[in-house]
Amino acid sequence: MFTFVPMKHIGYHLLAIFTIAIWGVTFVNTKVLLQYGLQPMEIFLLRFIVAYLCIWTISPRRLLSESWQDEGLFFILGLVGGTLYFVAENTALGLTYVNNVSFIVCTAPLMTMLLAILFVKSIKATVPLVLGSLIALLGVALVIYNGHFVLKLNPLGDFLALMAAFCWAIYSLVIKKVSRRYSATFITRKVFFYGILTVLPLFLLTPWQFPVEGFRQPVVWGNLLFLSVVASFLCFLWWSVAVKKIGALSTSNYVYLNPVTTVLASALFLNEPMTLMAYAGSALILLGVYIANRKPVDD
Repeated sequence: MFTFVPMKHIGYHLLAIFTIAIWGVTFVNTKVLLQYGLQPMEIFLLRFIVAYLCIWTISPRRLLSESWQDEGLFFILGLVGGTLYFVAENTALGLTYVNNVSFIVCTAPLMTMLLAILFVKSIKATVPLVLGSLIALLGVALVIYNGHFVLKLNPLGDFLALMAAFCWAIYSLVIKKVSRRYSATFITRKVFFYGILTVLPLFLLTPWQFPVEGFRQPVVWGNLLFLSVVASFLCFLWWSVAVKKIGALSTSNYVYLNPVTTVLASALFLNEPMTLMAYAGSALILLGVYIANRKPVDD
């Protein structure tokens, strides 16, 4: 029998949904910045530096975690949820089709579920979780392809998108582990710090290219501020809170909603029309997420 989500957790589910809605819009912001000449690593570094400065206004002043083992976990979070995820995703967008990247990245909840079942003893696959995930994944496919079922593969680009999804799956499980002992603000600050630290060596291979005068353009700094303050500082903080309260698997399932807001943002800002197929896919995503989260999973 299905059980309803406890009322005390409704707010955290809504917080996860709102966060994903914002992240779905960031495809548009990133695409604009790429068109204006910023490179994937440059976009990531700038948004995390600003976000890191913002988080210091509300974060505890303690510098280190309780142990070097925990510090290592935070390093992993910054590496996989920051540098590797964003550089892989943004680079993939430059190598292959946006539809391919969007669909592949949205396999992250399935990867999270599989990794949890394999490595977390307390988590077992349930019928609602598996069924809901598969229904949502089908909905993602309909929304992303939006009536155009032509899959064009670029091996390197699609592999990078798959790696981004895998990185987010690892991030979801590791952040649940540290959230038992640390506050959301402390975790988020650590993610930003190690994200910045681990991306810097990449600039030895590909030096900074974007000219300083380019930041005079309102469209550039406007999109960067949105990605930094809203999509990074606030959203990573909200996501940490949601994972802490409702678990990695339940929170991760809301990633399936990402393409819904992406398609809506594209229709509003890029004049890309919504089709009947996209509406049907959106409905399947909502149904799948609802089924997957009807029966809470102890993770």
